[in-house]
Amino acid sequence: MDIKDIEFLKRLKDTFRTEAEEHIHAISAGLIELEKAGTEERKAGLLEAIFREAHSFKGAARSVSLKDIESICQAMEGVFSALRTGSIQASPDLFDLLHRGVDIITRIGSSTEMEGSAADSGAAREVSADLGRASAGSPPPQSPAREARKPRPKTDEAVANEAVANASMVRIPMERLDTLLRQAEEMVAIKMTAGERLAELLAIDRSVRDLRAGQAYRGEARMEELESRIAGLVQALEGDERSIRRMVDEHLEGMKRAAMLPLSFLVESFPKLVRDLARDQGKKAELTVSGEAIELDKRILEEMKDPFIHILRNCLDHGIRRPEERTALGKDPQGSITIAFHAKDGREVEMLVSDDGEGIALDRVKSAAIKSGLLSREAAEGLGREEALALVFRSGISTSPIVTDISGRGLGMAIVREKVEKLGGSVAVASSTPTGTVLRILLPLTLSTYRGVVVRVGESLFILPAASVERVLRIGRHEIMTVEGRQALQTEGRSIALVNLADVLGLRAAEGQAGSPGLIYIVIVASSDNRIAFRVDEIIGEQQVMIKGLGRQLRRVRNIAGAAMLGKGKVVPVLNASDLVKSAPGAAAEAWAAVAAKTVEAAEAGTKAGKIPSRPTHILIADDSITARSLLKNILEGSGYLVTTAVDGAEAFAKAHEGEFDLVVSDVDMPRMSGFELTSRIRKDARLSRLPVVLVTALESREDKERGIDAGADAYIVKSSFDQGNLLDVIRRFI
Repeated sequence: MDIKDIEFLKRLKDTFRTEAEEHIHAISAGLIELEKAGTEERKAGLLEAIFREAHSFKGAARSVSLKDIESICQAMEGVFSALRTGSIQASPDLFDLLHRGVDIITRIGSSTEMEGSAADSGAAREVSADLGRASAGSPPPQSPAREARKPRPKTDEAVANEAVANASMVRIPMERLDTLLRQAEEMVAIKMTAGERLAELLAIDRSVRDLRAGQAYRGEARMEELESRIAGLVQALEGDERSIRRMVDEHLEGMKRAAMLPLSFLVESFPKLVRDLARDQGKKAELTVSGEAIELDKRILEEMKDPFIHILRNCLDHGIRRPEERTALGKDPQGSITIAFHAKDGREVEMLVSDDGEGIALDRVKSAAIKSGLLSREAAEGLGREEALALVFRSGISTSPIVTDISGRGLGMAIVREKVEKLGGSVAVASSTPTGTVLRILLPLTLSTYRGVVVRVGESLFILPAASVERVLRIGRHEIMTVEGRQALQTEGRSIALVNLADVLGLRAAEGQAGSPGLIYIVIVASSDNRIAFRVDEIIGEQQVMIKGLGRQLRRVRNIAGAAMLGKGKVVPVLNASDLVKSAPGAAAEAWAAVAAKTVEAAEAGTKAGKIPSRPTHILIADDSITARSLLKNILEGSGYLVTTAVDGAEAFAKAHEGEFDLVVSDVDMPRMSGFELTSRIRKDARLSRLPVVLVTALESREDKERGIDAGADAYIVKSSFDQGNLLDVIRRFI
């Protein structure tokens, strides 16, 4: 065969592999839906759709000479046709036979060479014959035993080849590629501008060397000329820096979007998995998924595949009982498992996995912990409900009395937590008997880069993931409370444990604090449902960072998630928020109940005394930096204002329409909608046109200020000259 023909065939097979995945998913999902379809109209629609998928798949397989797949698809067509005409009736055994055919074509289609082994070819001939007999009216063979249905183990080489094949191809919508192309074209202009700036600097350098060599006869005049040229160049470079920063950010966002896939990529095989596992155990269960259109970093999806399989196995093995047992408890014979995805703040995704099983028996969990030697009997008896539930994530803890191929080894949930925390997320569980169990997982949307809050502890710098930082504060020492010998602070009506980050990390705290005397810097870190306030020596600021692992030798270091490089090549540790919250002494929320009670009592006493406050002034803050948002929020709330925050101009405009605000404080350089655009939209809106807008930004050129005023801003505060009093004076002027 000619080299060109071989290359063409390879490209054709690569295309077929992608198409095969879509056909297989559509047929498998259609069979799951068909088996539980209630109305005849619904069944007819599903049969028509699956029939078309099988027919198209058969044609695609024929084009690359995959006879085994072609024969199975043709046999399936016969079954679907007979079901449509009513000449045969659907049955559990028939669905098992159809799923068996899907399993075989999945194995063949996912192979790197896309050629079935001798065993696969034999299985394909057998299932095609069984399907042919079933379409003619013969009873389908009974479902084979579970042992016979287990997938054949793959060699290490096969697994590696499949991983490479999957990782090397990602389907990207054309509109995303168009965006990336436009961004790349804009960078050409920046490249040319950078060359011009370099030429100007070289010319200035030559002039300086001429002056030093005494070749300039009018030194003072030449110095004035150089100063003027340098000032112009500095101004031009500032504009270039803003343009480059915008382009790099947009290009990075575009690349991240290109590498993101919908969550359906993760869950598409789960309905069949639940069906097969349930039937193997003599149970009935249905999986419902929502929110699967949300997109996530492809690497996170791949890492979460195994943890989700562990979770679903636990739901079926530990939660869902057999139909007769559920009926005796007054439940539907068929169990229900739900996976729900929710996007949170544009940076995280919340994953909720719930079942309507019997829940987690805490006494059995404690007994397992005692039996494994993890806890003494006295310690186990002293555990609260939340602490006892957290034991399910410990390695070696299992409530199953036997070890099976599904569960019982006490490793599943430990693996889930390890994977989630490695990805920078958190996991928590809630359960009640006999209503069921809910698992809550929080994960970042992307792994490539994220926002980090840089803090100083002693002489060392650290980075906290911005997604885990709820607030940053500057408080007076008088605001720290002592409850039962431990420090706490009160914020937004809640009591939060206060811990020195230096103590948690085993470092020596700095002798003095940067900034105003008497003020303490606080970072509130949230993980799952726990919040801890960490005292640091200085909050440097927020910036975009790229996290790197610590290598094989330091695969798991407590409190450290990795490292990132700051400006000038300085390497800084990235802290693990989940570990920090667990490491913090006195993290239990119950310890601060007394403070909350005192707050409530004080509020009630004020009300009884007739001190009912009037409606506070409501201010809306728009800033894409969590550090800046928290600082502004802290300043304004400390002055008695009610504050709502938004992460960009688009969210701010939507919130302005939803609520009643007296003033807007906005950054300028934000994604989706800038502060200029936000101001302009507010001025054009009939209901909001009179709402005062104050722009607080790092852009300090005369042109930027004029643009802000032209957009309709009432005031323009430059961050380089920003101070608390200046902001408050401006706000008081307009409300």
